[in-house]
Amino acid sequence: MTRPFPTKNLRFYLTAPAPCPYLAGRRERKVFTSLDGVDAAGLNDALTHAGFRRSQNIAYRPACDACDACVSARVRAEDFDLTRRWRKVLGRNADLSRALRPGEATEEQFWLLRRYLQARHTNGGMADMTLVDYGSMVEESAVRTHIVEYRYTTGPNAGELAAAALVDVLRDGLSLVYSYFDPRDPKRSLGAFTILDHIQQARAAGFPHVYLGYWVRGSEKMGYKSDFQPLELLVAGQWTPFRLGGERLDQRRAQPRKPRWIIGGKR
Repeated sequence: MTRPFPTKNLRFYLTAPAPCPYLAGRRERKVFTSLDGVDAAGLNDALTHAGFRRSQNIAYRPACDACDACVSARVRAEDFDLTRRWRKVLGRNADLSRALRPGEATEEQFWLLRRYLQARHTNGGMADMTLVDYGSMVEESAVRTHIVEYRYTTGPNAGELAAAALVDVLRDGLSLVYSYFDPRDPKRSLGAFTILDHIQQARAAGFPHVYLGYWVRGSEKMGYKSDFQPLELLVAGQWTPFRLGGERLDQRRAQPRKPRWIIGGKR
């Protein structure tokens, strides 16, 4: 269990409204705070457990007016259901090698990310990312983080980078901050493979959870996360088992619309 972390001295801020990247016609706002100080890693643990996500040295979570569709999701690694579907995905990628690297950006990673963004997220907020931006995303971190690289070991692309993931190591699991992959061979399902491999890594290390970020009901981009069962969602401050088609989530209770504990100004 994640230990309590004192937050009384933190300053939280709200972003200005902006178009929602997941649900058409809606506006998003985020509440955020800085991840710094002598125990940034402990703070990241506590805030991730409370539904925040990390971006560089910032922790943020949705705080949208009249919408709480974004819900934090994590997989229970030890109880994960390795179905026939997932065994096939692992089999199709059995020729990939895995290596853990320090949180240091490389040009090879960046150009793979560019191909991924051009194929999957041409209108997303990262579409114009530069090498300098990518370096900041990877290297500006005061927490326990690393890059996992997957490479082809056979065929015409042998030695090339197939996928990569920026991952935080938490007290109770692994948090997938951002992952991207070679879009040329969709039959491999490299995005799903990356999650499956991190579930296996978590189990091997004795971690109970793999944090996947936000599951968004009604969003095709984010809906895939509910396929990884057993899944838990952060509902009314409690991590709650959830299965599509089974137990239903009361979205109105999922996240507070306006955080009451903001003590900083708006930006």
